Amino acid sequence: MSNFALRMKELRKERSLKQQEIADTFSVKLRTYQGYEYGESYPEVAKLLVIADFFDVSLDYLMGRSDVRTRQ
Repeated sequence: MSNFALRMKELRKERSLKQQEIADTFSVKLRTYQGYEYGESYPEVAKLLVIADFFDVSLDYLMGRSDVRTRQ
């Protein structure tokens, strides 16, 4: 599983949200969101930025390029 997939699942669980709730928040179908968590697909860049902002993490953290959560 990709770092992105692991981070998505981790961040969702930290907020005690269900997959459907996150899918609704990001205006994607449940199956699309599940693809993110299962490492089957990635969102487009614009959606990645929305996700990083929602979870208040850096894009590098979200994508697994850094272990530093905070945005610079």
